[in-house]
Amino acid sequence: MTKEDVSEDVKGDSVLGWSSSHQRPVIHQVASAPMPSDCEFSFFDPSDPQCREVLLDPRTTIPELFAVLRQWVPQVQRNICVIGHEILKRGCGVNDRDGLTDMSLLHYCCKAGAQGIGDVDAAVDFARQLLALGADPNLRSRWTNMRALHYAAYFDVPQLIQVVLQASQPGEVDATCSDFDFGTALHIAASNLCLSAVKCLLELGANPAFRNEKGHCPADVVPDPLDMPLEMADGAAVASELRTLLRRALPRLSSPLPFAPQAQSPPALSEKAKVQLASMGVRIGDSVVIAGQKVGTLRFCGSTEFSAGLWAGVELDKPEGKNDGSVAGVQYFTCRMKYGIFAPLSKISKAADRNKSCGTRTATPVRPPRRVPAKFKTGKGKIRGGTTTGQSQSTNKNIIIKIPFFLLLCMLLSGTSGIPCFEQSSSNLACIQLLPREAILSHFSRTQWPLPLKQVSVGAPHKD
Repeated sequence: MTKEDVSEDVKGDSVLGWSSSHQRPVIHQVASAPMPSDCEFSFFDPSDPQCREVLLDPRTTIPELFAVLRQWVPQVQRNICVIGHEILKRGCGVNDRDGLTDMSLLHYCCKAGAQGIGDVDAAVDFARQLLALGADPNLRSRWTNMRALHYAAYFDVPQLIQVVLQASQPGEVDATCSDFDFGTALHIAASNLCLSAVKCLLELGANPAFRNEKGHCPADVVPDPLDMPLEMADGAAVASELRTLLRRALPRLSSPLPFAPQAQSPPALSEKAKVQLASMGVRIGDSVVIAGQKVGTLRFCGSTEFSAGLWAGVELDKPEGKNDGSVAGVQYFTCRMKYGIFAPLSKISKAADRNKSCGTRTATPVRPPRRVPAKFKTGKGKIRGGTTTGQSQSTNKNIIIKIPFFLLLCMLLSGTSGIPCFEQSSSNLACIQLLPREAILSHFSRTQWPLPLKQVSVGAPHKD
């Protein structure tokens, strides 16, 4: 199990000053690097006589010497052993921290082995001395959440990786770091194209199949060689080699089996989790909704190692999650990859309650059919409706229909009480209005046929 917490307990956010005998690690105050008044350099150089005088001066404080270690120049990093010894002489604890970076001497030592900047042999020698004095290899910087192993992997120093892991517990090779999506040292080395560090970690048992919070294994975080510009041709070659190396290291199954979810017994709930779930009316195994959007089954509720407070672990109905129920190597519940997600308990609601609230809405009643007065189109294009007084219901109802031309003659010869009048349209259909037969036949001889609709008035004979 990987823990992201800092190993030791330090009261408060910072402890100022230093003491010759520490019972607890100290976070020293922030200071500037001491520079000689007439120094020609903008950085500290222990080989310079004036700088060396300042370094050996007992009045130079621990915070000032930590400020010297922060200078990323070869003159400082290659003298990590000399500067580190001066810090220890002044009573600094082996696990004390720099107040600005929150890094210990072992952290700085793992950086000082970087190629082209530091001296690997000097850094390895000083790291062994620190570990012999009781330096904690699992100590994390609170700003980067990185251990000494992570720094050694980041700066591609396989010699220091070996030294640190020899002083660590079995399994710490896969310790995760939250600043790198809860990836391991192998993820960090792969993403930074640290080929030597990757090879060393694999030899020491690092898991190439370990997935970070985003579900990526180390091979997935290697930069794509095709995305690199031409001036980075060397880097592209390293990236291709890293991808091949890490993919070959992945375990291969002879016959991959489909995921079969196992029957899970409900995890033990804390009293706080029980009270909170009871107040929400939710139990483990219920269907829940996350923030009103994603739907799934509640599989876990309780405290986690990746964040404080109560968290809910949900197995989603669709592959919209981030994990398989595990975060940073800790398995809280089991599901398929991309189906697991964690959310604060306050974002969870019971799916049944949501559906119930949606179902209680009053449905729109179906209106019964009603009689609507017929409408007809007048010559001016206006729509009017209603009936004509003094006419029978059978002869005064005006209906607009569409009918083919060949039916018009049939209707005229059928003896019906109404004769259709129409206007020709491009679709070979007519807009028909049933008019009193007598009004049409009495003036048929004087009227053009087909009768233009604009010349017709309902209920009265046509007049020229």
